[in-house]
Amino acid sequence: MQEIRNFPFPQSTRLFDRTGEVELYRLFDEENRIVVSHDAIPDTLRLATVASEDAHFYTHQGIDILAMLRALIIDLQSGEIKQGGSTITQQLARTLYLTRDRTLQRKIRELFLALKIEKYLSKDEILDLYLNAVPYGSNAYGAETASETFFGKNAKSLTLEESALLAVLPNAPTLLSPYGNNREDLQKKQQTVLQKMYEFGFITQKELTDALAVDITTRIVPLKRSISAPHFVFYVLSELQKNNAFKNIKTDGLSLITTLDMNLQQIGENIIADGTKKNLSYGATNAGLVAIHAPTGEILAMVGSRNYFDTTIDGKVNITTQARQPGSAFKPFAYAKAFEKGFQPESIIIDQPINFGPDGSGRPYIPNNYDGKFHGILTMRQALAMSLNVPAVQTLRLAGIKDTIELATRLGITTLNDPLRYGLALVLGGAEVKPIDMASAFSVFSQDGIRHIPRSILKIKNRNNEEYVSVQNTEGTRVLEADIAQKINSILSDNNARTPIFGSHSPLAFPPNIQVAAKTGTTQNFRDAWTVGYTPSLAVAVWAGNNNNYPMKSGSDGVFVAAPLWRQFIDKALLSFPQTGFTAYTQEVTPPNKNTFFVTNKIVYFDKKTGREISEEKAKKLKKDRREKRIINVIPEITTTNRIE
Repeated sequence: MQEIRNFPFPQSTRLFDRTGEVELYRLFDEENRIVVSHDAIPDTLRLATVASEDAHFYTHQGIDILAMLRALIIDLQSGEIKQGGSTITQQLARTLYLTRDRTLQRKIRELFLALKIEKYLSKDEILDLYLNAVPYGSNAYGAETASETFFGKNAKSLTLEESALLAVLPNAPTLLSPYGNNREDLQKKQQTVLQKMYEFGFITQKELTDALAVDITTRIVPLKRSISAPHFVFYVLSELQKNNAFKNIKTDGLSLITTLDMNLQQIGENIIADGTKKNLSYGATNAGLVAIHAPTGEILAMVGSRNYFDTTIDGKVNITTQARQPGSAFKPFAYAKAFEKGFQPESIIIDQPINFGPDGSGRPYIPNNYDGKFHGILTMRQALAMSLNVPAVQTLRLAGIKDTIELATRLGITTLNDPLRYGLALVLGGAEVKPIDMASAFSVFSQDGIRHIPRSILKIKNRNNEEYVSVQNTEGTRVLEADIAQKINSILSDNNARTPIFGSHSPLAFPPNIQVAAKTGTTQNFRDAWTVGYTPSLAVAVWAGNNNNYPMKSGSDGVFVAAPLWRQFIDKALLSFPQTGFTAYTQEVTPPNKNTFFVTNKIVYFDKKTGREISEEKAKKLKKDRREKRIINVIPEITTTNRIE
C-alpha cells in the first residue's frame, strides 16, 4: 500500500516553454490526467462528489452495508447485477487495482481492498486519490483535467454549480457527456446533486437557489486539444524518441521544460504568416524560421510553416528540418576553408569568365554572376560580400571540395553525405542543407569557432515535480580557429563591401552601432530563397519558397523574399539581447610558405561557343571574321603559386 500515496496511475506528460509556465502540449495515451494536490481541489467539488457518490463517506470504514443491501435488492429484482452500492473507497480500489467486470469474485476483492485502504489512508487522502483518478469522459481523468476540458479552467477555480456537474460524470461519463445528446439529463442530475448538498447541510438555501438559477450547459466550452508551436513540439518529441529512456513518455507524467521563448515564437509565427501573404506575389506560398541562442545552442523559436494546419501547403511539414538547396548561403564555408589554408580576406581574386571543365553532364562548367557582369580584380572580402559566383567557384577549387565539406560538417551541417554528386556547384548551393543546421553552423562563426549543438530541452521533472534531468550549458567544442571565424564575421557584416550588388539600404544593412552578419541565398530556377544571419547572441535562418519545390517567379531572390522576414524578426529579437559586437580580427600579411595570388600580364581569350581558352592567334583570326562573335577578351589573369622562401 505504500505506493498508493504516489498516485500509481498513468499521468499525462506536458511540454512547457522555457519559463515552465506556458503549456505547449499535453501528451497522453487513453488517460489525460494531471494530478494535483489537496489544496488545488475545491471543497465544493469534494462535497458535491460525496453527495453524488457516497453520502456516508465520512462515517463508514470503507464499505456501506445499507447501500450494499439496497443494491442487492435491486439486482435480485432485475435478475442481473445493475448496482453495486460501491463507496468512494471501493471505487478507488477498483480504479487502481481491478477491472470493471461485474462479477462476484471482483466484488469480494474490491471489499477487502477498500477495508485495507481505509486503514492505511485518511479520508482526505482517499478523496484526493479518487478525484485525481476517476474518468470524467472525453479522455479527461481526474478533476483537474475534467475542469480544463469542460470549463476551460483549473479545478481550484470551479464554482459550486460547476462542481456539481463534474460530480455527476464519473457514474456515467459517456452517457452523460457534456458533449453528447443527453444534456437535459445531465442538468437534472446536476440539480439533484445540488439538492442533496443542501439536504446534507453542505450548502445554504441561498447557495442552492443561486446555483439552480444557472443554466450550467452554457458554461461548457468546446472540446479542443490545444497545441502551441506545433512544429517545435513535435521536433522535441522526435528527439526524445531517440532516447529509449522515454519509451513510456505518454504515461510517465513528466514536465518537459523546453528552450522555447514563447515571445520570440509568437513574433516569428506572426512574421511568417504575414510575410508569406506578401510573398504570394513572388509565387512563394510558404516560409519557415528557426532562431538559436548562439552561446548555448538553445532553440528559441521554430516556425516550420506559415500554418501547421494548412494542408494545401503541407503545413505539417517542418521546413526548418527539411533539406533544401541553400544557393549562395553556402559560400561562407568555402571561404572559411580557404582562410584555413592561408588565404586572407585581402587576398586578390579575379572575377572573369572561366571554364572549369566538364560538369556532370559533360558540358563545360562556365558559371555566371547574379548580375550577369564580371568585376575584375577583387579581394576575397569583396567577392564574398557581393556574393559573386565565379570567384566563389574559384575559391572552392582552391579550398577543395572534400575539405570544404569536412569543414561544413564540422560546423554542424548534417546532410552532405554524397560528395561525388556535388562538384564545384557545391558552393552555389548544389547540395541540400537544413535551415536548423545553417543557423547552428553560422552560430559557430559568431562564437569565434566554438560549436554548441542545438538543443530543445532545459530540464525534465518527474511526476513528483522533482528535477531528474537537467541539460547543463557546456563550454562547447572548438571546431574552427577564432581568427577564421572573425574573418567571416567581418566580411558578412561589412555593408560597404556588399553595397555594389545589394545596395546600401538592403534588409541586410544595419546602423553603425549594430553589428549583424548575414548571407542570402537563391537557388537555380528560384526554387529556394534564404537569409541566414547572426549576432554574438542570436542566429536566425529564414527559408521561403514552395514545399512542393515548384519554382517562384523570376527575380525571387533571397534578398527580396526571405531577407525582409528575417530582418523583421531580428529587429524585434535583438531588443532582448545585448549588443556586444563581434571580436575584431587583425589584418595579416600572408606569411611564407602560403598560397598567394599575384597578377600576371597575360591576356586570356575565351571562345563563347566552346567556353574554352583559345590562343591569341586564333582570337585574332576570329575577330577578322565579322560573322563570328565568339570572342571574350578578358582582363589580366590571376595565377596561384606556392611561394617558397
